[in-house]
Amino acid sequence: MRYILASASPRRQTLLRRLIKSFRVIPSRVDERRIKAKTPATFAVKAALAKALDVAQKHPRAIVIGADTIVVLGKKIMGKPKNKKAAIVMLTSLAGKTHQVITGLAVVDGRRGRIRAAFAVTKVKMKKAGKKAIADYVATGRPLDKAGAYGIQEIEKIFIDRIDGDYDNVVGLPVAALKILLKECQK
Repeated sequence: MRYILASASPRRQTLLRRLIKSFRVIPSRVDERRIKAKTPATFAVKAALAKALDVAQKHPRAIVIGADTIVVLGKKIMGKPKNKKAAIVMLTSLAGKTHQVITGLAVVDGRRGRIRAAFAVTKVKMKKAGKKAIADYVATGRPLDKAGAYGIQEIEKIFIDRIDGDYDNVVGLPVAALKILLKECQK
């Protein structure tokens, strides 16, 4: 069996290696801005499915894994910030509040003609961070490729008060949920 991860995220690759030792990385070319959905969870699943299907079209004999992680404050979806100013705005709005991290997952098994999708939700309570702490973190440039402008593994001690749910989900790939989807595809 050949596995493909339809994502260039190094964090997802690291997490996926817990389940699958050998896989290819082929990022999809899906424009998430074109995806419409009524709820954030539906958006995350549709985005993950679109990414997996995009790559599966070119690799029909593989098992393709798609994922999309979003940060949701209230009803507002926060994707990746466009620039450092947007990252500061996102982190400032999250400071002292509880938000949700939702990862949509999709597995497309082209050989068996099976498609499975799901999502995972984790609640994250952030500490009230000061302007300097936020500015210092944003100045590193690391928040620019992450939904909600943060990587949990980078800021946990400084900004995070509590996590309710799957830590791996906040990193970008809920391994336990993915394991279930992979088993369902192989039945």
